[in-house]
Amino acid sequence: MFRSFLRLAAVCAAACGLVPAAFAHAILEHREAPVGSTYKAVLRVPHGCNGSATTAVRVRIPEGVIDVKPIPKPGWTLKIVTGQYAKAHSLSGTQVSEGATEIDWSGGTLPGNQDGEFAFTSFLASDLQPGQTIYFPVVQECVKGVQRWIDIPTARSDGSEPAPGLKLVAKP
Repeated sequence: MFRSFLRLAAVCAAACGLVPAAFAHAILEHREAPVGSTYKAVLRVPHGCNGSATTAVRVRIPEGVIDVKPIPKPGWTLKIVTGQYAKAHSLSGTQVSEGATEIDWSGGTLPGNQDGEFAFTSFLASDLQPGQTIYFPVVQECVKGVQRWIDIPTARSDGSEPAPGLKLVAKP
């Protein structure tokens, strides 16, 4: 009975915004999207590293997310890391076998007590599976410290630093 009460209290505190920022994590604004369509990812970073300002955000692009175009953030330097895909994907009738595998925004400053948004557009390949969740691991560097939002749920993961996930659905 007491455990149920504690769970209920934690849910209520989170809903009311009373949970400390340390429990917040990087998330995608839209957490569901259809395969075979464009997707605008807006990655929200809710705070710095223990109050320290954010100076860089790197996001790993999962397999099947192609035609990635980062949106520049004023005052930040944008770097796109490219590489080979595990397999070729179809994009507008053309097979593509390489593209962005990581996006790096750096050189800016986001105060430790402020939310920040980092965005990019992409195409979710038609060969991705509806019902599956794909993950975008994020590394947040700060003036003092690093936060790694890289945990992908598995039987062995405690999920304490979860990577932002996107649930894939069938195209309407």
